[in-house]
Amino acid sequence: MSKIRIYQLSKELGVENKDIVALLGKFGVEVKSHASSIEDDVALKVKDALRKKSAPAEKKVTPAKAPLAQLHKKEKPKEAKPKIAKKSEEKKVTPPTKTLIEPEEDTTPAKGEEDSEPVKPKGEFKKWDKQKEKPIDKIIPKVVAPNVVPPKEEAVVEAAPLRKIKLEEAVTVKELAERINVPAVELITTMIGMGIMATVNQSLDRDTAIGVIKNFGCEADTVKAAGDDNVLHVEDNPENLRPRHPIVTIMGHVDHGKTTLLDAIRLSKVTSTEAGGITQAIGAYEVDINNNKVVFLDTPGHEAFTAMRARGAKVTDVVILVVAADDGVMPQTVEALNHAKAAGVPIIVAINKMDKPGANPDRIKQELSKINPDLTPEEWGGKTIYVNVSAKAKTGIDNLLEMVLLQSEILELQANPKCPACGVIIEAKLDKSFGPVATVIIQRGTLRVGDPFVVGNHFGKVRALLNYKVKKISEAGPSIPVEVLGISGVPMAGDILTVMEDERKAKQIALVRSQKGREVHLRRAGGSMALTNLHEQVAEGKVEELNLIIKADSQGSVESLTEALKKIGNKDVRINILHGSAGGVTESDVMLASASNAVIIAFNVEPSDNSVSLADSEEVEIKKYDVIYTVTSEIKLALEGMLKPTEVEKIVGKAEVKEAFHITKVGTIAGSIVKSGVIRRNLEGKLVRDSIIIYRGKISSLKHFKEDVVEVKAGYECGIGFEKFNDIKVGDIIESVEIEQIARKL
Repeated sequence: MSKIRIYQLSKELGVENKDIVALLGKFGVEVKSHASSIEDDVALKVKDALRKKSAPAEKKVTPAKAPLAQLHKKEKPKEAKPKIAKKSEEKKVTPPTKTLIEPEEDTTPAKGEEDSEPVKPKGEFKKWDKQKEKPIDKIIPKVVAPNVVPPKEEAVVEAAPLRKIKLEEAVTVKELAERINVPAVELITTMIGMGIMATVNQSLDRDTAIGVIKNFGCEADTVKAAGDDNVLHVEDNPENLRPRHPIVTIMGHVDHGKTTLLDAIRLSKVTSTEAGGITQAIGAYEVDINNNKVVFLDTPGHEAFTAMRARGAKVTDVVILVVAADDGVMPQTVEALNHAKAAGVPIIVAINKMDKPGANPDRIKQELSKINPDLTPEEWGGKTIYVNVSAKAKTGIDNLLEMVLLQSEILELQANPKCPACGVIIEAKLDKSFGPVATVIIQRGTLRVGDPFVVGNHFGKVRALLNYKVKKISEAGPSIPVEVLGISGVPMAGDILTVMEDERKAKQIALVRSQKGREVHLRRAGGSMALTNLHEQVAEGKVEELNLIIKADSQGSVESLTEALKKIGNKDVRINILHGSAGGVTESDVMLASASNAVIIAFNVEPSDNSVSLADSEEVEIKKYDVIYTVTSEIKLALEGMLKPTEVEKIVGKAEVKEAFHITKVGTIAGSIVKSGVIRRNLEGKLVRDSIIIYRGKISSLKHFKEDVVEVKAGYECGIGFEKFNDIKVGDIIESVEIEQIARKL
């Protein structure tokens, strides 16, 4: 329920603040000052009371509209016959009441009885004015002639419509004060009363601003900011649509020749530059095919890059599914297929490695058709295009490209190049020379140098645009992949880049998003202070965690490592990734690792000299890697070291109790003879009686005659004492137990 301040209510009603405070005191509502807030229902009662107080003593009402049958029903008993009150007669009621306002009874005459005197309502009484010591005639209505119109003040009950204030995703306190038309100081004072601390230039998110303006009798008119993530789905005017280039994604199982196929298409070598010959980052390339441009996305094929492959399918128009003719359909082939189907894009199957002796394209067609009937080849009556290629021998490439162009013509791809640009981040990294750099595929509009923009939690102004050949260009239209320079930080792959009207607005939206992201991160990471997370931890039991901080050469590598590492662990041990970002290891990363007892994973990046010195002094371990599989294997070994070993109980000796001695201030000592093995002091012992374990605890004392000994071997007598246990009887068996710990594996 919303609230209103007393000084705002007094201003609205045109009365003094002290009058409202006094009236609230009669209500039983205690307030400190005119700046205090009251609920809307209390404010409504105050308005009604003041309105009735200012109304004429003789209230006029219109004739009743109640059904005649209802009135007759009330008047049926003779003893309930209404009393007639004369107009000149003034009735007095002695008992005072504490209630300030009482509901009025319907006292209007029924149809046909307009000329008769008013009927006295049931339970009628008057208010008592304690100051003037006389009744206040406010409750008993006076009946007037049928045609008399009621006073105007009775009609003014309808609340004035709330003034609408336009709100985008973010707004500063100063802007909000100008829109509400109140001084900024007054707005800040109101916000402090709501528990919101903000300066005049600080940005407020939309939800906070909506709560603030309600205190000033305003209503929010929310409009979609240009930076909203759903701007890509805005419908364009058909007159502005123009044909655009198709975006093609190459998918498939690891080592089935995806990158080699792309090399054959764009006649360049990329495979040799990748660590281990495996693609570890998304690349976007522009290729000319018969005077037609096609944009290719090369996605990694290993399962650790599932998230990256899924993101590639979201921005693509056509998927080329590469299957090796000698290997056939593999698990990741099906995985890539599922991503493509989920994106709802057409699939062209490229059967690669046709130059190998064991190539069998028909087997692949059968396997894929069995997995999904939609993949039945065209020559078999289906709708899917199959092309036999050899990326190594560069055969069948032209046929594949013709099929891509044919499929894109069928799709009739269009976009509006005239609107503000929007695009999807394919890859982002921190470059030593250029700073934060993001690879973007423009989806609509035209991105130009100098355009202000917001992307995820970051903002910026386009300082430079680089095409896939790393050459500067002045603008990029729909479907064109470009590297954007001038971002305030490294965005997340998959974020939406949106051009704004000015850099100030872009900064506001980025700040609000960043603030929301921090709140979510604190709720998740700072779970020890949250009751909900505490309950979850109690329900799960005690869980050992290995805290990690991931720093990599690109945001895609960070996501890939995160996905791979999350799969390691079990119910007893797990990975907890505190932070992951693109760029080198900084001093703040080391301090975070020191505070949280974490290990820093540096993937294809080097820590600075200051970071290394700080890590040495803080005893923080920085592990360097360049291949993802080495990371996962070493982290797995580390987790196995954290696993509590399996405890195996081993009986090292048995003794039989021959006599029980009760010694004052010492307890019961078992006079025993060792039957087998060795009885050792300070080991765990079990007392067995009739094959039932009566007690297990530490053997606190062991004597051979009067001498304290560490162990007693078989055939010798000894005195055995348990820690805080005296129920020992003749014939009991005492076992000396050793706990052996065996290392566990994940």
